[in-house]
Amino acid sequence: MSETAAKAPGAPAQSGDANRWKALVFIALAQLMVVLDATIVNIALPSAQTDLGISDGNRQWVVTAYALAFGGLLLFGGRIADLWGRKRAFVIGLIGFAAASALGGAATSGAMMFGARALQGVFGAMLAPAALSLLAVMFTDAKERAKAFGIYGAIAGGGGAVGFILGGVLTEYLDWRWTFFVNIPFAAVAALGAYFVIREPEGGRNRNPLDIPGVLLSTLGLVSLVYGFTRAESEGWSDVSTIGLFVASAVLLIAFVVTEMRVKAPLLPLRVVTDRNRGGIYLSLGIAIIAMFGTFLFLTYYLQVIQGFSPIKTGFAFLPMIAGMMVGSTQIGARLMTRVPARALMGPGFLVASVGMLLMTRLEIGSSYASTVLPAMLLLGLGMGTAFMPAMSLATLGVEPRDAGVASAMVNTSQQVGGAIGTALLNTIAASATTAYIKDHIATATSKSQQQLVQMEGAVHGYTNAIWFAVGMLVLAAVIVVAFVNAGAPSATPVASGEGAEDELPVPVVAH
Repeated sequence: MSETAAKAPGAPAQSGDANRWKALVFIALAQLMVVLDATIVNIALPSAQTDLGISDGNRQWVVTAYALAFGGLLLFGGRIADLWGRKRAFVIGLIGFAAASALGGAATSGAMMFGARALQGVFGAMLAPAALSLLAVMFTDAKERAKAFGIYGAIAGGGGAVGFILGGVLTEYLDWRWTFFVNIPFAAVAALGAYFVIREPEGGRNRNPLDIPGVLLSTLGLVSLVYGFTRAESEGWSDVSTIGLFVASAVLLIAFVVTEMRVKAPLLPLRVVTDRNRGGIYLSLGIAIIAMFGTFLFLTYYLQVIQGFSPIKTGFAFLPMIAGMMVGSTQIGARLMTRVPARALMGPGFLVASVGMLLMTRLEIGSSYASTVLPAMLLLGLGMGTAFMPAMSLATLGVEPRDAGVASAMVNTSQQVGGAIGTALLNTIAASATTAYIKDHIATATSKSQQQLVQMEGAVHGYTNAIWFAVGMLVLAAVIVVAFVNAGAPSATPVASGEGAEDELPVPVVAH
């Protein structure tokens, strides 16, 4: 009699794959690469912008092109993994990500850089859901699964700190191009290891036909939306093309909703997002990420361009925020999320983050890092970490097994799309405020040094104007949580193995 057959009824199922812990190493390595790429590029952006001649109005596309492609195609990427097989999608995603990274490192123009970043996003959208689902199907025991996802989540949080520091080291001592080339060995090791070690369980594929109209409508609608924000910065909000892009976006996204209501196998079943709690989570997370992503961009430029920090010093300057996020997530959110309702953590978390953001509105050319930037970063990280952990749990709580993967992917989608919109929108607000300030004050500057001072003052004025908007977004996120999220504290029962269980774990946060 086999070991499985000898088990008493109700005994926990154990994973039969002896290589599952080895596989975790390569899956975690791939996750580390994706997280590193999100933060490492922020540190290198000022140097890359100068070398490639990218304008201030277009610089956010280095971040936005990746975030939009990744967020817009996550649902499609998860669906491809179900159709082709998770292992195959994982390996293809790694190879494609490495190739796109090589293209980015070899970029000779802004357009080439933007294209490489978009390709990274495309293959990242295939890689991320495949990695998560591989972990889940290989670790069927509840305790082992919790440990595996805990390691995966720790890398998602701690990898951001490594990215800031590594980005600084590579940019300062080698060249900004190495922030792209460094992905190639990561991807090569992870792909080879996955190919030889991972053994995907049979029978886990979803053979339903692809919802191609849904993919096209959702992606084109989101691209039009973000490009509309970008056009507004250079051409103005009343420009005909800007208005046309917003109208096109609305039409495409409405058509997407109508399509999803009618197709047999929709890309996004609407029952997932119309649930009150899940809808509130997706909306509040997306709005909060809008505030965070734009602020990352401003702080990088403030520290390097205004304060004169080196890239490596800038990387270390971001560590307090990462530390705050890890403390908020692991020591506050994780410990309390089974004891109190999610909104009792999420609402206050977003408000604490808004206080940190409020401190950043006091930035001036000569502001002290220790008295202004440091406490702001700590509060921002602590608040967001506290809010994110229960949000990840509640986003998939009680969802039907057939919808669990889509519900998890929607969390990442709201984060990535929020990041794309946030970077474009806040950059637009900052650039407009900077232009207006310089126009009003440049006439009084009689020397070259005074003109440079006005330009620096204008840049900081633009940053603080945009950060005020970010404060309002975080407060709005807290209000949405209080208004919509009404679920009580979830029980701390383990996830049962079996059909559909593989997707019932929350997706770890990746703060880009």
